[in-house]
Amino acid sequence: MSGKLKTIFAMTARRLAFCALVASTLASSVACVSVRGAPNGHARGVAAVSGDLSDIGLGALIADMDPAMLALARRHDPGGRSADTWGRPVGWASLDLTTAPDLGISAPDAQTARELNALRPFATSPVRPMRPFMLQAGPLDAERALQCLTQAVYYEGAREPMKGQQAIAQVVLNRLRHPAYPKSVCGVVYQGSARTTGCQFSFTCDGSLKWAPEPGLWAQAQSVARRALAGFVMREVGPATHYHADYVAPYWAPTLVKLKREGLHIFYRWTGPWGEPPAFTGRYAGGEASLAQSVLEGLDARTQGLLNASRLRTVTLSVGGETRQYTVAEPSINGAPAVRPRGVIPGRRQPTAEEIATINASLATMERDMASEPTPAPTPAAP
Repeated sequence: MSGKLKTIFAMTARRLAFCALVASTLASSVACVSVRGAPNGHARGVAAVSGDLSDIGLGALIADMDPAMLALARRHDPGGRSADTWGRPVGWASLDLTTAPDLGISAPDAQTARELNALRPFATSPVRPMRPFMLQAGPLDAERALQCLTQAVYYEGAREPMKGQQAIAQVVLNRLRHPAYPKSVCGVVYQGSARTTGCQFSFTCDGSLKWAPEPGLWAQAQSVARRALAGFVMREVGPATHYHADYVAPYWAPTLVKLKREGLHIFYRWTGPWGEPPAFTGRYAGGEASLAQSVLEGLDARTQGLLNASRLRTVTLSVGGETRQYTVAEPSINGAPAVRPRGVIPGRRQPTAEEIATINASLATMERDMASEPTPAPTPAAP
């Protein structure tokens, strides 16, 4: 069998598998049809076009696939398979964070750091905005939350333009709602502050707090913080959870999706589904004035959580009949193993028992129709 024909059959099988996946995800009855639009199976559809393996013929074969379906088929195309890096730059598809990587330069100067940062392009996909965050807390927690967020905006970007300050506040609130970070404003800001290195916001552990703030700049930072806690959304940075100044080049930057630059800071989000707004399901817990020691000594699960990690597990993924195994680090939240029900995808509603029964009945009907379809007679060879 030719390589192109193998690709046709592979892409057709993927399509049927993807159709079943869509049916189960949307909890609806989906009629899976052949790649040529013929109902009840795929053999007839492939046979109908198997005589035309030109680029035009192959284009017609996949013309009715939507972009997501086509991307899945191409990902599993044996003739052109490539790794899915989830937006990571070339060369960073695989990263072992048991030790911090480096470029052979212990501390690049500001100009070198800017050149390194410029080598990595910004993501081309649209930045999805976050939902507004409305602080609902008692007077003491509300006052303390405003104080901590104002400190973050002031000490991290007092002389930044307004959008730069708003982006910093957005990152703090994004972290609060992300499952991997503490569930209070002060917890997010002061996470890791008891560590000699590794605090999440550098002003909490580098001595900046010993300097009294300038009143005019503090008032502006407080205004930015108050608006953020009242629902203002900085749409330009979307689900960003990390940022750094453009004159430094942190080792973790290439492991994230580069979103936007505002002022002197470059903003990033997590890769994959946990970097998208539906994953931000955390709820505000309060307790602004009583931070646990585990928070003050905590690490960022995304950029530091794998350092010296010993909890590894094997994940088996099977799509369209192809099975692969991956060794990954056990995810953790604030130093403790993250617990998630098996088979649950973050941010996605699980179907009810009735919906599952409807889906299974639909798939069973499709399988019976495919089994009863006669096998097409072979095409006679040309004399």
